Amino acid sequence: MIDVLVVDDDVRVAEINAKYVERVPGFRVAARAHSAAQALAAVADEPVDLMLLDHYLPDRTGLELVHRMRELGHGADVIMITAAGDVETVRAAMRLGALHYLVKPFTFATLRTRLDSYATLRRTVERVGGQGVAGQEQVDRIFGALRTTPDPSPPDLPSGHSEPTSDLICAALHQADHPLSAHEVAAETGLSRSTAQRYLRHLEQAGQLRLTLKYGDTGRPEHRYAWVAP
Repeated sequence: MIDVLVVDDDVRVAEINAKYVERVPGFRVAARAHSAAQALAAVADEPVDLMLLDHYLPDRTGLELVHRMRELGHGADVIMITAAGDVETVRAAMRLGALHYLVKPFTFATLRTRLDSYATLRRTVERVGGQGVAGQEQVDRIFGALRTTPDPSPPDLPSGHSEPTSDLICAALHQADHPLSAHEVAAETGLSRSTAQRYLRHLEQAGQLRLTLKYGDTGRPEHRYAWVAP
């Protein structure tokens, strides 16, 4: 398993990103941090393989955190996940060795593509490492492992629907251990109940969710939705 530290100052965003990670086979979330200090404490307590890192943190920037980690000898790989889209920040991330750079908002499919390429990179390095010395062909194979294919085209969404919101709802239902109502999905995701209901209805009709009815004392059934495993 690849252990991941999710770092984002927004608690809700960190939780969403963590749920995304848990949906990718071979990855698990070792910890979450909401500041650079918390992240440093986490890697000092238990090393991780990969850090999903926001740039905007309350005590220092994400890139400053990476620099400090390297000074302290922490070798975790880094994928930047941030709203910072300016070229200077992107270039600085490259200089510090970030393996990928995702600009918010992004979809689960986008993150999964990067995580899958990272897993391929680790497997490639392990295979080549067993040979002791890498020739040009092996070096090319290592660097090529980080190349990603275009993100798969998502199913068509109705007018007024956004893919990140759809992914957010899917992540909430995927992690739930029981069917959820529209009210519960709204509370989990921070969306309005009407918005949650609209997306849930579309996802159920598209076959991604299963609808069940729960009858209460009033006799009017409550619609509850569950994730349909692929």
